Amino acid sequence: MAELEVATKAPESDALEDTTAAATTETSQTSPAVDTPPTPMGDHCTRDRPTPTGQASTGEITKLGGVDVYISKPSDYPHTPSRFLLLLTGGTGLLSVNNQIQADNFAAEGYVVVMPDLFEGEPAPNSSSNPSQEEQSSGSSLLDAFKTKAAEAAKSFLIDMWLARHTAAKVMPLLHKVLDASKDEFADAVSNGGGVYAVGYCFGARYILLLAAERSAAQQQQGGRLPWAKEEQRDVEAGKPAMLGPYIKAGALAHPTLVSRDDFVGLKAPVSIVAVESDPLFPDEVRTAGEDYMTKNNVEHEVQVYPGVPHGFAVVGDYDDAQIKSAQETAFDQMLKWIQEH
Repeated sequence: MAELEVATKAPESDALEDTTAAATTETSQTSPAVDTPPTPMGDHCTRDRPTPTGQASTGEITKLGGVDVYISKPSDYPHTPSRFLLLLTGGTGLLSVNNQIQADNFAAEGYVVVMPDLFEGEPAPNSSSNPSQEEQSSGSSLLDAFKTKAAEAAKSFLIDMWLARHTAAKVMPLLHKVLDASKDEFADAVSNGGGVYAVGYCFGARYILLLAAERSAAQQQQGGRLPWAKEEQRDVEAGKPAMLGPYIKAGALAHPTLVSRDDFVGLKAPVSIVAVESDPLFPDEVRTAGEDYMTKNNVEHEVQVYPGVPHGFAVVGDYDDAQIKSAQETAFDQMLKWIQEH
């Protein structure tokens, strides 16, 4: 693949052919944990690539803390010590075979992986493994063009409505239920790693930032954090603001969506970011503002910008382009190495 560029270098100006054309609006500059406005997500966030030939998932779907989760474990667990990893998906959700294989890949590296259903049984509209027949055709008539535009508008509307139902106020409490239950169920793995590790893709990537931050109780509640973990509130008697988090030891995120500059505020845990060059779903101005914040506040981090790949490339899925396949492997290695070294 082409040599990776660190994010502090000026990106190329050429747009990516495979990158979704959905543009994100600039997010509000409100308090750090407040939801960003619903922003359209591209097909790479809501639709799986074909599953690579010969691959299938090996874990199981069960419940933790009352939440549906996919769990994948190392083959020799619990006889061999393992670490604990929370994996947060894009819009295709829990039942996506590609997402399940992604979890299996981390399990093969020595992690007990828990992948929660972030959407309570409602993955993104039109989630599927393959493009429809209509989308594969490229009609050139005026009627075809009109139908295409109408379908795109309808899809965007459905995505907006879906995002409005799956805000941080809904997702964060769900994550804390899973984390609380996992710390009991897999106490050995959490203890062996010295805490919880986490990786996230697309929609789920934003929540790596939220889990990696320390914020006041009020800010956490605005982002959906319910204050049931009262033991985490400190300095209350001294009259200082009760602070919550971070909830993970280290995190890695790939091609995030719906992230604002404010989502970086309060970061404490080290993070690694896989970014796509000229990505409208994770705009350069948001990424660079995040880098500036992390640098100024001494947050350990790394950012790698991948040129010539589409948004969503780091998720398991088959591509014809050898460069994208190579980049997918490199991104996995980047994220794996980060959590291994922390």
